[in-house]
Amino acid sequence: MRSEPQAAPYRADTPILSLAEWLADPVAAADFPSHVLRFRNHRWAPAVGLESLDDADWVSHFGRFTPLPGNLPQPLALRYHGHQFRSYNPDIGDGRGFLFAQLRDNAGRLLDLGTKGSGQTPYSRSGDGRLTLKGAMREILATEMLEALGANTSKTFSVIETGENLWRGDEPSPTRSAVLVRLSHGHIRIGSFQRLLLADDAPHMAALVEYCLANFPGPPPPADAPARDEPAVALLHQVVARMADLAASYMVAGFVHGVLNTDNMNISGESFDYGPWRWLPKWDASFTAAYFDHSGLYRFGRQPEAMHWNSGQLAVALRLLADTEPLVAALERFGPLYQQALARRFLWRLGVASQGADADAELVGAAERYMVESGVGPDAFFFRHRGGRGLPAGDLASALAAHAPVAGATDDPFWDADEPPSLVIEEVERIWAAIDQHDDWQPLADKVAQIRHLGAALGPPPATLCGDGDMAAKI
Repeated sequence: MRSEPQAAPYRADTPILSLAEWLADPVAAADFPSHVLRFRNHRWAPAVGLESLDDADWVSHFGRFTPLPGNLPQPLALRYHGHQFRSYNPDIGDGRGFLFAQLRDNAGRLLDLGTKGSGQTPYSRSGDGRLTLKGAMREILATEMLEALGANTSKTFSVIETGENLWRGDEPSPTRSAVLVRLSHGHIRIGSFQRLLLADDAPHMAALVEYCLANFPGPPPPADAPARDEPAVALLHQVVARMADLAASYMVAGFVHGVLNTDNMNISGESFDYGPWRWLPKWDASFTAAYFDHSGLYRFGRQPEAMHWNSGQLAVALRLLADTEPLVAALERFGPLYQQALARRFLWRLGVASQGADADAELVGAAERYMVESGVGPDAFFFRHRGGRGLPAGDLASALAAHAPVAGATDDPFWDADEPPSLVIEEVERIWAAIDQHDDWQPLADKVAQIRHLGAALGPPPATLCGDGDMAAKI
C-alpha cells in the first residue's frame, strides 16, 4: 500500500530571492469579488505544515494571497522564453500565475507554492490573467490521476472560486472563474535558460545552474561521461534522465499533455500546467489532445520525441557555459533511459516482475499490439490483466506468463471492482456538468477518492533515476 506523505512543521525558506532581481518581477494578486473554497488538498497540506490552517486563513493565503509567515513578501512572476510548437517566443513569462511561497518538507526538499489564474502580470500581454473554474477542476483531476499512476507531477493544492464571469473561445461563455495553487518542486523551466542564452548572460546562467543543482538534487553523471564535473554538464545529465522518465510515465499512463513547449518543461522533471490534456480512450499513437495542435506535434506517440527535443534546447542554452561534446553525450542517454523507464513503469502497472531487458521489451510490445488490435483502452487493459489475470490466448499471454506476478499485486479489494476509475473526456464532462448545472461537487469528490484508492492499490511507483527531488517516488 502507498503511504501518505509524511507530516512536517511549516518551514519557510526562500532561496529564489538570491535570483529574483534578474529572474522575476514582483507582482500583486488580483482583487477578486468573492472567495468560495472548493478544494483543499488534505493529503499534501500536512507535508508542508499547513493542514492546521482553518478555512478562513486558507482563503486569506490562497485566495487573497496574504504572505505566509517568514515567506516571500510579495509574489514573483518568473521571466522566461520558450519554443511554442517549435517557434521561439521571447515575449512570454508568468502571465496568469506567480510564485507565492517556498517551503521545506521533512526531508529538507525545497517546494514551491505557485498559482494559476491569480491575475495579470507584466507578461499577460492581451490575456486577463484568470482561470476558468472548469480549468481548475480539470487540473485537480489530471494531477490526482497522474499521481496515482506514479508520474512525477505537481499537486493541486487549493482551488477557490472567485466570482467573475470569464469569456473563452473554447468553452461556453460566460463561465465561472477560479484561482488555483499548486505544490511543486520549483518552477524553473527550460525556457528560463533560453532567455539567458538570448541575453548572452553567462554569469546569471551559471548562477541558475548552481541553484538547480543545489535545490533539485540528482545522481551524478556516469563515471565515463566527459566533463562530468562541470556544473552545466551535470545538470543536463540530470534533466535528460528526468525527462526520459517523465515521457515514459506519460506513455504508461495513457496520458497526453497536449502542450509540451519548452516553457512548460520543469528542470525538476515534474509535470505541471495542465491545459488541453486527455487520457486515451484506446491505444492510439496519433491521438492528439489540443484542438489547436493541427500538425499533431504533441500527439500521444510523439511525446518522448518532444521531451528529447526540449532537452536539446536546454543543451543549446548550456553551450554558453560548456563545450558541445559533453552536452551531446548527455543528450544521447535519453533513448536508452527512456526504454528502461518505459519497461520499468509498464511492468509496475501490470504488477509483474522483470525478467530481463529482452523479455520485458517483448511484453511491452505484445501488450501494445494487443491494445491496438482489440481496441481495449489502457485503463481497462492494466486493470483486467494486473498480476497476469484474465488474458486470452496469443503472444501477449505467452509474454505475460513469463513474468511472475509481484507478491500482493492484487490483494487490495480495489481489484475486485468491475472497472477502474477513468478520465476519458466523457467522464470529465460528466463531472463538470454536475458542477456547472447543479453546483454539485460530489461527483468530483467521489472521483478523487476513487483515484486515490487506485494509487493506494498500485503501491509505491518504481524507483527512478531522478534523485531526491522526485515527489512521486516518495509518496
